[in-house]
Amino acid sequence: MVIHISPDKTGQFTTITDALASIPDTYTDKITIYIHKGVYKEQVVITHPGITFIGDSQKDTVLTYDLSANMMMDDGMKRGTFRTYSCLIDTHDITFLNLTVANTAGPGPAAAQAIALYADGDRLMFDSCRFLGNQDTLFTGPLPPKEIEPNGFIGPKQFAPRINGRHYYRNCYIEGDVDFVFGSATAYFEQCEFFSKNIHQTVNSYVTAASTPQGQPYGYVMKDCRFTGSCPPASCYLGRPWREYAKTVLIDCHMGEHIFPEGWHDWGKTQAHDTCFYAEYNSLGPGSAQDFRPDWIRRLKREQLPLYSREAVLSGDDGWSPWNM
Repeated sequence: MVIHISPDKTGQFTTITDALASIPDTYTDKITIYIHKGVYKEQVVITHPGITFIGDSQKDTVLTYDLSANMMMDDGMKRGTFRTYSCLIDTHDITFLNLTVANTAGPGPAAAQAIALYADGDRLMFDSCRFLGNQDTLFTGPLPPKEIEPNGFIGPKQFAPRINGRHYYRNCYIEGDVDFVFGSATAYFEQCEFFSKNIHQTVNSYVTAASTPQGQPYGYVMKDCRFTGSCPPASCYLGRPWREYAKTVLIDCHMGEHIFPEGWHDWGKTQAHDTCFYAEYNSLGPGSAQDFRPDWIRRLKREQLPLYSREAVLSGDDGWSPWNM
């Protein structure tokens, strides 16, 4: 099945939501949806598996919305983080090519959390895409097993089983300020750019906030990526552990001068020093010096690199290999 979406009415549909609604629940063949040039302001929910979404280009095909955590709902409660998404993927075998997903709610200090993409599923691939936002731009579900604050997980997956998904991000641009890549998935980022936005604070950005569950072999692996930003020197961290067993590994990554010499922050969770796994190999650039890295940060050795190849991290029992697509 092939579907074309265009705001100028030259396709079968003018909105992504209407196109998805047209797919029968019983349809099992692969589906390709071409999203032509335009700005699509709608909160998109994807629940049908096996769909490839193709945009005209990263900058010309934009899915966007503007919800944020501090907005009040009709029942008098705040919306909270996990109902702010511009796009929710709640299924498996989804591919995004050449498009942008954005949340335009505003900077974190004013708008609080505002998710652009909520990705919760297995075998999810994102190639040559942009994810634009501020605080909590990209959520790589699932949620952690338990919330810390009451009602902290209110949203579409609050009571759903926590299933580890595999995500592959290639040649993507991801921007934000606080914790703008966060979650529990096994996610491999290759040749991606992580852009930290200046919010004029002593700490302007934490790029990652992994919540890898205890016993899960992998969390985030970032290979040949670039950490860039508009922030002053030494004002951003590479990451901090949202949960105590967080895992983030950087291999051959370039880091700008905006990265703190310490590189990583423990979020005040000293117990996580013994349980999380943060590691670097062959870090490059002004923010890469290892002299002031904390002693709980590992330095990988060359002989350990095969453990963090795409194949080792993502192939699983089914031999998934999205890099061959």
